[in-house]
Amino acid sequence: MFKKKLEILFLLLILVSLAILINNYYQNYTFKNNDIPQSYKQRIADKEQEVLKYMQAHYNARFQFPLIVTDKFQGKLYGLTSYRKGEIKIYLNKKVMQESMDYMVESVIAHEYAHALMFKFGFFETKSSGHSQKWKEICINLGGADCRQYVNRQEIILSKIPFK
Repeated sequence: MFKKKLEILFLLLILVSLAILINNYYQNYTFKNNDIPQSYKQRIADKEQEVLKYMQAHYNARFQFPLIVTDKFQGKLYGLTSYRKGEIKIYLNKKVMQESMDYMVESVIAHEYAHALMFKFGFFETKSSGHSQKWKEICINLGGADCRQYVNRQEIILSKIPFK
């Protein structure tokens, strides 16, 4: 009798685990193969408006740059600002967005906007100007929560743990 109950319990555990795995696979497949959810778009737009408000307050300017969500990045790069032929574009990595949307909104958008302003204001004298003290000052002034050159992935992972 006890053995039969244990077998049923084990079978139920396997079925629940399988259902969770299938659900996770489906959510990842859906996210990968469709446009980002409207809630993500709204969060990005809201943060961009906040950055533009800070830009107006600190620099008496309001430069809006195209924010492009792409899955073309190799690796775990969160964002990139490009400057080609006088045109500035900001790219956000869709591949890391699902797992790190909070970080993307709180830090990456202001981080990349700071690069865009560096280009706009002509503050790039050398190749190492990208994450200079001037860049960090701009990033902080634009409301960046984490104005460092590179992401500390361990901190992002630990911030998701419900207990600390």
